[in-house]
Amino acid sequence: MSDERSGLPSERHGTEIALDVASFISSAVPWIGGPVSNVLNGVSFGRKISRVREIIEGVAHDLSNFKSEVSEKYVKTEEFEELLEQALRKASEERNEEKRRIYKEFLVGAIKAPGEPYEEQILYLRKLEEIQPDHIKVLRALTQTPDLNSVMSGMFGSPIQTLSERLKDMDEKRIEDLVNQLNDMRITNLTSLKTMMTWSGSQRLEHSITPYGRRFLAFIKE
Repeated sequence: MSDERSGLPSERHGTEIALDVASFISSAVPWIGGPVSNVLNGVSFGRKISRVREIIEGVAHDLSNFKSEVSEKYVKTEEFEELLEQALRKASEERNEEKRRIYKEFLVGAIKAPGEPYEEQILYLRKLEEIQPDHIKVLRALTQTPDLNSVMSGMFGSPIQTLSERLKDMDEKRIEDLVNQLNDMRITNLTSLKTMMTWSGSQRLEHSITPYGRRFLAFIKE
């Protein structure tokens, strides 16, 4: 989203940008302007303030037509302010644009549907910090619709073969490493990558994603 469309200023000194961002969010979505201003005034993001601006701009856009008394009360709590600060700090350090978008989606979701335990939300943010772009590619591959020809023919294959077909830019060793990392993070439980099975096992790999992991899919599966 460009500065021209958002009404936000171009790159300038970090402090000036922070003040402009606070002013913008207060005008665009007044009921969340206070918490954002408090965080921006209390934390120095330095030259990475532009990434914070990107997140805040996205949050304002997604909430522009949203109304909820519950949400308006929630954003005034100390708990939300701490969550907002944590998310913005992590997003400011994130170089990958897609991951920054996920941080934005996380904040929007927290605002629209408050009530999840604070400890769980912080744990989610820590896990998100570990997720890399290649992990996201693997998760998308796991949820990819099975190939109809393979389904009709009843052909056999292994999960690693299926993933290799869906991730042609990765070698098998890289895919194995990424899946093992996702298993360690409790996002997937795919431990038998080389076991031969029918299409129902090797193609419908979305069943290997844990309930915890499905929280990530809510943000990254388009």
